[in-house]
Amino acid sequence: MAHAARDVRAAEEPLLAQERAFSGGLMDRAATALAGTVRRRLVVRRGRVVGSTVVALVGPGNNGGDALHALAHLAGRGVRCVAVLTSAEVHGGGLAALTDRGATVLALVDGAPGRRVWVGDALAEAVAADVVLDGLLGIGARGPLREPAAELVRLLGELLDRELAGTGKRADALLPEVVAVDVPSGIGVDDGTVPGPVLRADRTVTFGTAKPGLLLPPAAALAGELELVDLGLAATLAADAAVRRLVADDVPGLWPVPGRTAHKYTRGVVGVVAGTSTYPGAAVLTVAGAQGAGCGMVRYVGPDRVRDAVLAAHPEVVTGGDTDVRVQAWVLGPGLDPADEEQAARARSVLERLGAAGRPEGRVPVVVDAGALALLPDRVPPRVVLTPHAGELARLLSSRGTEVSRDDVDAEPLRHARAAHEATGATVLLKGAVTVVVGPGGTWSQADAPAWLATAGAGDVLAGVLGAVLAGRAGARGGPGGRAGGDPARADDEVAVSAALAALVHGRAAHRACPGGPVTAGDVARALPGTIADLLAGGGRAR
Repeated sequence: MAHAARDVRAAEEPLLAQERAFSGGLMDRAATALAGTVRRRLVVRRGRVVGSTVVALVGPGNNGGDALHALAHLAGRGVRCVAVLTSAEVHGGGLAALTDRGATVLALVDGAPGRRVWVGDALAEAVAADVVLDGLLGIGARGPLREPAAELVRLLGELLDRELAGTGKRADALLPEVVAVDVPSGIGVDDGTVPGPVLRADRTVTFGTAKPGLLLPPAAALAGELELVDLGLAATLAADAAVRRLVADDVPGLWPVPGRTAHKYTRGVVGVVAGTSTYPGAAVLTVAGAQGAGCGMVRYVGPDRVRDAVLAAHPEVVTGGDTDVRVQAWVLGPGLDPADEEQAARARSVLERLGAAGRPEGRVPVVVDAGALALLPDRVPPRVVLTPHAGELARLLSSRGTEVSRDDVDAEPLRHARAAHEATGATVLLKGAVTVVVGPGGTWSQADAPAWLATAGAGDVLAGVLGAVLAGRAGARGGPGGRAGGDPARADDEVAVSAALAALVHGRAAHRACPGGPVTAGDVARALPGTIADLLAGGGRAR
């Protein structure tokens, strides 16, 4: 879970009010943990701590104080420590602790303590270090880094990237490891945006709770491995997290597992309207995703040629040409061309039933993907899950009066996913390297997939997996015949959790299908049963 900056500060206030000295306080605990992480990384990199070099980039505020106190700890262990101050404002206690250890203090601005140097001098120190600490900005900062910190970060980032590309060797063999203090400086702490230069971290040591920007794209890609330091904030943190992320241990409690008396209807029946004569493979892959995820039955509805392709690959599927069938979830749109009037009419017929108040088919969850997004009514309930990529989301919002480009969505995924949720009423699963899910039950962010999963057909498989999860949950609640039961409002709130769950399993199946190398959508579908079995066993061995 990740909490907004204001909630973190509110949780810290009563603890800070009880502190009487630095020793044992929040900053002491944070700095001690940070120094411990750096020591462990030095042992991994050099085999020892003594004689290593750590450079901290220090700005104003408490994160700078954490970095200075951590340097003081390290200096006492025989580490050569250098603090590069980018502001005349500096944490006094941290600076005093560091100078008492005889460490080097350099200043990039007039009026700051230490020896005045130029950006090039600081850059040379950083590149020669074993570890660089990024303590430039904390969670109270807004907007991009300012000069001279921005120039230092921009040049250092370019140099590290260029050296890595030029050598073709692992960065940790030649270059300093970057450890961010709480958050990589310059990211949007609450929304994950990247408004200016940010030094990409190999590891982020975050305090008290994760911050939303560490889990949300595009900033999540700059945070590296996350390490959470417990500061005892759990009792006072806001109950509702700003962003949640499911992990392997969550799967056994959420996945629809059949009981001893289960049958195909209680396991969930998924209806699929996907594919056209031009794109029959999309239907095959969607069905593969649903079956691989464990639904009780798939009903495929579509043209004869596509039905033949589906049956050839999946003889268990029940096929037909009419959507007037009983299912517990629908998947609409993979491979669907709205210009194909016959198949588009089938998808529309399902969407039109969403308003059938009091009828079971009016409460069935629906996954709307790809070509079916253009068929969406003005307003739909949250049990409708939209699964666009960035370009499709941009087109959806633009069609509703908000001119947005794909680049806009990539720059601010959370903002635009929320905008789509508000504009349509639907739960939104925005696909990407980090998947963002927004619904009435909250916001989720999943980063389970390898980069290799960016391949044709992967989204079709994901749509099928999500359909199976939604159908399985509905089937377990509703019993024979697919009559949905339970509290509809609660079911709507749980849809976002189901979407995040599907993204987690889909991503881990991609790792299992071909760890460390290329993968096809079909490989992912075939890896689903084993992945789910491992996750349900509690081992998380799928990754």
